[in-house]
Order: sequence, then C-alpha cells, then structure tokens
Amino acid sequence: MHAVHALAAAFVTALSLSLTSTKAEAWPQQTVRIIVPLPAGSATDIAARWCAERLAARWGTPVIVENQQGGDGIPAVMSVVGARDNHTFLFSFAGVLTINPLIHDKLPYDVRDLVPIASVADNVLAIAVSTNLNVHTLADFVALARAQPGKLNWAATPGLPQYVFAAVQKSTGIELVRASYREFGPALSDLSEGRIHAVASSITILAPPVQAGRARMLMVVNRERSALAPDVPTAAEAGYPELTFDGVVGFYGTRDMPADVRERLAAAVAAVAGDPALAARLATAGTAVRVGTSAEFAAAIEEQRAKIVAIAGASKSAP
Repeated sequence: MHAVHALAAAFVTALSLSLTSTKAEAWPQQTVRIIVPLPAGSATDIAARWCAERLAARWGTPVIVENQQGGDGIPAVMSVVGARDNHTFLFSFAGVLTINPLIHDKLPYDVRDLVPIASVADNVLAIAVSTNLNVHTLADFVALARAQPGKLNWAATPGLPQYVFAAVQKSTGIELVRASYREFGPALSDLSEGRIHAVASSITILAPPVQAGRARMLMVVNRERSALAPDVPTAAEAGYPELTFDGVVGFYGTRDMPADVRERLAAAVAAVAGDPALAARLATAGTAVRVGTSAEFAAAIEEQRAKIVAIAGASKSAP
C-alpha cells in the first residue's frame, strides 16, 4: 500500500513538473511589444528594431516596436507599467531612472517599478567647441575658460548631456554661462557661427558642424572611442577620467514580472545583440554595442545615478 502511495505521489510530482516546464516553455504566448521613448530613426530605435526583428525570428512570435517619444520618457514608462502582461517591455536610456526623479517633483511611477533586464548599447556623447575659439584639446578649453571666467557659454541637449557639461565645470572649476534653447537646431547654428562656444550632445548631432569645419570635438565621455570619430579621445585619455559617462540603453521589465520571463529575454537578447553586424550598424548611428546581464545593466545605471546626484547636489549648472 505504501508503495502504491509512493508511486502515486511520484506521478503527481512528475506531472506537476512537466506542466510547470511546459508552461515555462510556452512563453512568449502572444505578440511582444517593445516601447521606445524616442522617435523612429533614432539610434535607440535602430537598436530596438534590430533586436525585435531577430527576437521574432528566434521565437516564431511577432515582436513589434512602438515609439512613444516625449515627456522625458514618462509616457513610455507608464505604457509598460500599466500593461502588466509579461509581454511588454521598455527599451530606453537610463534617464527614466537616474534623471527623472531629480527633475520632476512627482513622478507617476516608482523607480522600483522598472527592473533592468539586459543592456544593448551605449549612446556616445561628446563635447564640441566652436573652431572660432582656436582650441584643440579639453586642456586648452579649460585654460581659456579659466582666463575668461563667465565670458564663455554652453548649451546641451536635454537629459544626460546637460549633466555631463555640468560635470565638466564642476571637475575643472571653470564657469560658463548656460544658453537654453526650446529647439536644438539653432544651437548648432550658433555653435557654427561662434555665438555658442561649447556644446554637449550625442556624437551624431554634433557631426554636421564638425564635418563642416565649424566645430571641433574635444572628447567623447564614454569609456571607449567612437568608430564615428576615432581620432577624438575619451574623457580618460583627455586627462579627466571622472568625466566618463556611459549612455547605457537596454530592456526593462516590471518588478512583478516573473523572473523566468526576464531571464529568458536576457538570454535571447545576449544571443541576438552579440551579432557583429549590429555593432557595425550602430557604429554608423553613433552608438556602441554594450551587451550586458541584468546585474551589469543595473550596476551601470546605479553608477550613472550616483554621478548625476552628486552633480545636481554640488553644481548650480545642473538642470
């Protein structure tokens, strides 16, 4: 009799494990949505669509990208947090966790609502100056700014670039006047004409005036040089390693999403984003591949957050 009970118990256990395994293997069970808080055609969007196409082929399930730009990424975050269907993910810059809590008095989401799953890329950011200044290195620029305190000005695209330039001033002790623009196109024109002396932005945004010989890149703030501007040094190579910032981009899920779903996506992303063709494609968009685990992604976000908090607390030039 005991043997019969034991056999029955073993059968139930085996059946339970089988059902659990089958259920786990069934994901994804419907169309997977990737929400991007930037417009179509942006470097982040390009990376998201690359991953979507390859993930769809890998899973045999449709994977679509939806662009919900604007609002500092808040609408995109709320779409993901509100979905709660284990098939909707955010593909975003880290500012939704590192910057938004500093610039918004009250966010409609808790930063704990988002869980980093896998990093895919780094947006490459750079500092450029007008060629009218006749400076060729960051050290030259710092010396000129120190000799003329409060005489030079700067501008930056919203988000991380603003904090990057605030960090430049904090680290070097220089004082520049910030110029604000509702649209950034005029800032690039002013940089070309010498009315703006320095600009912090993505390398792709800065490329046109640089290629026209009206601006010069002094450094990229990422850990490695950009294939789009191989002669431009990194912050560390320019003598300011503390000015290193990585514009890390990747996938996020919600905190109530099953761990096995996040792990499955992380593994799939690591497989498809490791394709050398992606690195070549992103290089032309001024972005570098950065495939990382959830722990590595979370660590990169925390590093960025800590730097930004320190800048915001110590510099009047921070947003």
